[in-house]
Amino acid sequence: MIRLRSLAQAASVLTHPLTAEDVLSLFDPVFSHRQLRGVVTLVVRETPNSSTIYFRPGRGWKAHEAGQWARIGVELDGVRHWRSYSLSAAAGQDPAITVTDAGSVSGTLVRETKPGDILFLAPPQGDFTLPEHPRPLLMLTAGSGITPVMSMIRTLVPRRPDADVVLVHSARSPEDSLFLEELRELADQFPSFRFVERFTAESGRLDLETSAELDELCPDWSGRAAYACGPESFLDATERLWESATGTSGSTDLIIERFSTDLAGGEGQEGGLVTFEASDREIEAPGDATLLDVGEDANILMPSGCRMGICHSCLTPLRAGKVRDLRTGEVHGEPGELIQTCVSAAAGPVNLDL
Repeated sequence: MIRLRSLAQAASVLTHPLTAEDVLSLFDPVFSHRQLRGVVTLVVRETPNSSTIYFRPGRGWKAHEAGQWARIGVELDGVRHWRSYSLSAAAGQDPAITVTDAGSVSGTLVRETKPGDILFLAPPQGDFTLPEHPRPLLMLTAGSGITPVMSMIRTLVPRRPDADVVLVHSARSPEDSLFLEELRELADQFPSFRFVERFTAESGRLDLETSAELDELCPDWSGRAAYACGPESFLDATERLWESATGTSGSTDLIIERFSTDLAGGEGQEGGLVTFEASDREIEAPGDATLLDVGEDANILMPSGCRMGICHSCLTPLRAGKVRDLRTGEVHGEPGELIQTCVSAAAGPVNLDL
């Protein structure tokens, strides 16, 4: 009887009107020619409001370099939302993202993700990567800005005896500090890695308006290749310090990774009626809201990536109307022009090909 039931189940799969890909996905949940996927293998709680999610990607995933990021898709209420997350695992290992509970998508990942869940993926990208040739490094991070740098440290420190890395990391408290115990252990185990902890609730923020504090923490900082990642104010101060030290803007010895950008260009401006033509929806949008947010709030499937005007994954044809670049306040738009919905707001009536 059991054998007959098994044969009947097998026959139902073979005779059911499924595609070959649908049948293969019954045996391998990450198999798909249409959309790159990954299966969650482990979830590790890092702090009370953050978790590291390890996943096994399907065929088509390109191995990441230390410091890169990837777009991750999550379905909420039947709508797929995409967000960009830094990859925190060492290069050469199965990827992982470390996510802090902030917003609906990140919150869902932190609170609800479990092994066996499926994530939608896009290949890794980004230029915040280790230098091609060995040289002394200085890492300046704050808050969740440690995430891409952690991938670099995990890749470099245990594998390269000639590594010379100084990490200065700021967090509000030890309880809020990502990877704290692992970083302490690496510093104890490898003399080539020096870890400087700073807890702002106790010692205040790292003062980067002058070089005095950095001179004390890392006397040879100006001779090192520097990487910085963290809040906007932290990165702006870092840039000013390097410009002051080198006498030029955009120093090649300082590489910065930003998680956000200043979108103040729409404050006090009028918006307009946004028509999503393919979705047959009309939404009244304020002048300081990105078209990406307007569409997602209306449960419209919107392409997106970095969400700060860098990766161009959100490019969408403008059918009609004008948009305002929220970074600069510039108003522009011609029929057929590809616009970045993550940094553009309606400047009057707008029609989009979505």
